[in-house]
Amino acid sequence: MGEKLKEFLEPIAAWFATFNFPEPIIHWGHPAMMATVVFVLGSFVGFVGWRGRVAVDEGVAMESRASHRKLAPWMFLFITLGYTGGVLSLVMQEKAIFNSPHFWTGSIVIILLGFNGLISFTGFGGNQSSLRNLHAYLGSIALGILIIHAILGLKLGFSI
Repeated sequence: MGEKLKEFLEPIAAWFATFNFPEPIIHWGHPAMMATVVFVLGSFVGFVGWRGRVAVDEGVAMESRASHRKLAPWMFLFITLGYTGGVLSLVMQEKAIFNSPHFWTGSIVIILLGFNGLISFTGFGGNQSSLRNLHAYLGSIALGILIIHAILGLKLGFSI
């Protein structure tokens, strides 16, 4: 399956190769951009999500929930685009996709955040507190996995 995915992505990777990006950009561009998304945007989205749940001041809680609602979809989009870019980077560097724990942690995060977005999109099943709790904890778990993902990514980057 990994080879089929690689075969599918090779023409796209070849097209990107025509831009003649310097090797350090191909090698370290994905981690540099994703570090910004994860550690700046991701931590803020997580922070305002939790602040919206636990703030005593209702105005602060409402503002935090609004910020979370506006920014979380953008975070998911950027993480998904970064995931795609990371996979293409592996193809461009002629590395096996499925052999990387970094690939698998990224895949798990995309699944968790996608499911979390679906929970939110349904209005938490009619504002059910159990789904709101699940949403909060799944999002936090995804952010925790992203930290592991970053460590695995650095390890991968230094090994290539």
